Amino acid sequence: MSKKNDAQTEQLVKLRKRKAASGNTILFLDYVQFDERVRESIGLTLKDGRNPANKEKNQHIMAKAEEIRLAKEKELLAGSGYRSRENQGNKTLFLPYYRTMMEDRKNSDGNYGNWKSCLRYLEVYCSEKTTFGDITPRWVQGFKTYLETVEKDTYKVSLKPGNDGFNGLSQSSKVSYFNKLRACLNQAYKEGIIFSNPADPVKGFKVAETERQYLTAEEVKKLVATDCRYPALKRAFLFACFTGLRKSDIEKLTWGEVQRFGDFTRLVFKQKKTGGQEYLDIPRAAEPYLGKRNGAASQDLVFPAFRYSSEVSLELRRWAMAAGITKDFTFHCSRHTFAVLLLNSGTDIYTVSKLLGHREIATTQIYAHLVDERKQEAVSRITHIFDSI
Repeated sequence: MSKKNDAQTEQLVKLRKRKAASGNTILFLDYVQFDERVRESIGLTLKDGRNPANKEKNQHIMAKAEEIRLAKEKELLAGSGYRSRENQGNKTLFLPYYRTMMEDRKNSDGNYGNWKSCLRYLEVYCSEKTTFGDITPRWVQGFKTYLETVEKDTYKVSLKPGNDGFNGLSQSSKVSYFNKLRACLNQAYKEGIIFSNPADPVKGFKVAETERQYLTAEEVKKLVATDCRYPALKRAFLFACFTGLRKSDIEKLTWGEVQRFGDFTRLVFKQKKTGGQEYLDIPRAAEPYLGKRNGAASQDLVFPAFRYSSEVSLELRRWAMAAGITKDFTFHCSRHTFAVLLLNSGTDIYTVSKLLGHREIATTQIYAHLVDERKQEAVSRITHIFDSI
């Protein structure tokens, strides 16, 4: 994207044009104020552009209009034209409120970790004394700029972001952290703590389409053949690659939820994320990673030694590097891997969504048996992919 387009996406106040019946073009400002869209006349009109004599005049008029636009944008960013008087006097402390929202998500697998990671950057960006009354569109824009220029490991702003050696946040992290701030401010607005949301006029980060990583069959084979310092991590990650289970569901899986149905091993469990009851036939390639039950009780965990942490996350990367895999990925990549391998093997998207537990529309009873057969056919396909393992 060009620098010109980048600048346009950041404009809080936009200069708009409307054609008049006379052939002239009326200029006006378009922005959001007090949660309402405002179209403000600036009293300037471009003369009919078909007349060459008007070209120079119109250039001067556009320059004047841009000055007015910038002045209005400055006013909004300063807060004087955006925040309500109620917001300006609000003494509610921001960081304690954010931490309360974060703790409310403690039982939410990856979401809590993202809120906690964002908190580290907020604690550097602002102080414990920061109130909601201090948070203006300029403050929000400043946090966005901070995320764009901060060094990932030091939390310090780099003077040369984008240059070689700059270790900044990934695009997905910037999207996630900015959205956490926006969600916090939205909640404060809903609860009546603030009377206008200072994040509304600030554009968020664009979601990067390339951030969703997955492993190829060859890369999974490399991991199978490579030792891992934490055997429990290797066992759990590969099991997830072959089943699509989320990390949170693997951590809580019990032997009572592992059942045998004909030629298939079936997991009968409740998803931690959605609470939905799931019936998942797993491929034979996954069965060795279940391990031996050895008389374990029904309530005993299948993966008792597996508990994810920042240290385990680092080991996942070390293990991947030892296997010759340079992709930067997390444990959740295993779930993407499962889905992509199935799709590549010819499994239809509907069956894949069933295997992943993405139930959006209830199917009729007449299709239930067919869906079960397709699921079993699908897991048979993924087994064939890894026959050589």
